Amino acid sequence: MNPTFSQLPHPLLAPVIELCRQAGEVTLPFWRSGVDVTVKSDDSPVTAADLAAHELLVAGLKALDPSIHILSEEDANIPLSERSQWQRWWLVDPLDGTKEFIAGSEEFTVNVALIENGRVVFGVVSMPTNNRCYFGGAGLGAWRSDDARHLAPIQVRNEPGAGEAFTVVASRRHSSPEQQRLLAGLSEVVGELELTNIGSSLKFCLLAEGAADCYPRLAPTSQWDTAAAQGVVEGAGGVVLNLDGTTFEYPARETLLNSFFLALPGEATWRDALLALART
Repeated sequence: MNPTFSQLPHPLLAPVIELCRQAGEVTLPFWRSGVDVTVKSDDSPVTAADLAAHELLVAGLKALDPSIHILSEEDANIPLSERSQWQRWWLVDPLDGTKEFIAGSEEFTVNVALIENGRVVFGVVSMPTNNRCYFGGAGLGAWRSDDARHLAPIQVRNEPGAGEAFTVVASRRHSSPEQQRLLAGLSEVVGELELTNIGSSLKFCLLAEGAADCYPRLAPTSQWDTAAAQGVVEGAGGVVLNLDGTTFEYPARETLLNSFFLALPGEATWRDALLALART
């Protein structure tokens, strides 16, 4: 029997889902409205929508449990000396896919993950434009909800079904020569690839719900770009790995940039081949 929101297997999961929905709602008045764009020091864009969602999430997460620290893309200038003392914290991207948001696309999300000792406990990925929400965590399960009342479990597929193509999700805006070489090698292992381009952390979510088979990322990302959706993938039976095959984690370190990673079904028969390709 599927749980209701009140029966989800972590006491903080349902309230965080609601906070993400609320944060998404405050972004929508700015969407497709010619919102002003400011460029941050790392050349990434930020809008009033990012900041409005950030303020709502920070206030809401503090109200849920003031003992849990918060690291948000819009307030990330926290010294390592302080972050290294954290055991439990929220990793927040108030508006993931700001470039998509600015372009008028629906492919932007609100992302919140709970981290304990560098590992994702659970993550929530919410789409403001259509009320769709993905959430889950390792050992908890994973679900998709298309409204505030109903949820359905999701699961990775270990192999494409009969007549289905091997589908790789990739960023519409970011690639690299390393990634192109990896895809060429993977096609020799599994056959012709079908590439699906989609923005923000929705790439992980396609994998989690069995609509795609692999998400390799051999191009830059930040910790807040990936943590929430990694929770969804892991809850759905997938894994997110470093190129050496170890589990992708979020340790306290000076840089908040991620290393390269591979997201795939946990029992994929082609896992070893993919890792070998990634190391070449």
